[in-house]
Amino acid sequence: MADDQDQTPVTTVEEPLDLIRLSLNEKIYVKMRNDRELKGMLHAYDQHLNMILSDVQETVTTVEIDDETYEESYRATTRNIPMLFVRGDGVILVSPPSRATD
Repeated sequence: MADDQDQTPVTTVEEPLDLIRLSLNEKIYVKMRNDRELKGMLHAYDQHLNMILSDVQETVTTVEIDDETYEESYRATTRNIPMLFVRGDGVILVSPPSRATD
């Protein structure tokens, strides 16, 4: 006979990838190398943090320096992507959706 604890879904975080697993089918924030940010629905991932995201909003921030005044100006470019494969070696940070605490 199976133990009752074996059949209940695990909702605690014991390992780093547990946090990602709990975010499946939810909107997440991913910070990438080269000042690139992604927000999208997480569909799949692996141990290398390769991910499949849908309904992605990508924001790329570029810095331009004026040659005369050396003043920095930041410009953000945003685009929407229906489906995206994210290679894990470019991932810096993954933030799960906010969860209400009781």
